[in-house]
Amino acid sequence: MLREFREFVMRGNVVDLAVAVIIGAAFGQVVNSFVNDILSPILGLLGGLPDFSAWKLGPVGIGGFLNTIVNFLVIAAVIFFVVVKPMQHIQKMAAQKKAAEVEPAPPAESEETKILKDILEELRKRNA
Repeated sequence: MLREFREFVMRGNVVDLAVAVIIGAAFGQVVNSFVNDILSPILGLLGGLPDFSAWKLGPVGIGGFLNTIVNFLVIAAVIFFVVVKPMQHIQKMAAQKKAAEVEPAPPAESEETKILKDILEELRKRNA
């Protein structure tokens, strides 16, 4: 049973998923730092509040939710402009390169094919 568990854990997709989760968590910390340390102070200069967590709508504190939305939008923008767009560009270039490659020339006609074409041409001349 331990051997099966080890085989399950060491399968490629499980290890890849674990690496992706760890990198995703680290990336989330980077984005949170960007929002909290860079973006929020800039928004604070423009709007007066560097952090939305103090905003309340009656007894409901909507500021934390707004902070989460800003974090999400920043993460989405970074993923789009740093991962998706470059990947699309690379795929487009690869497709163009593949299309530009010269297709190999068709194989030369065999002697039989040449003879059959000559026979067909002779038959057409006789029937015309």
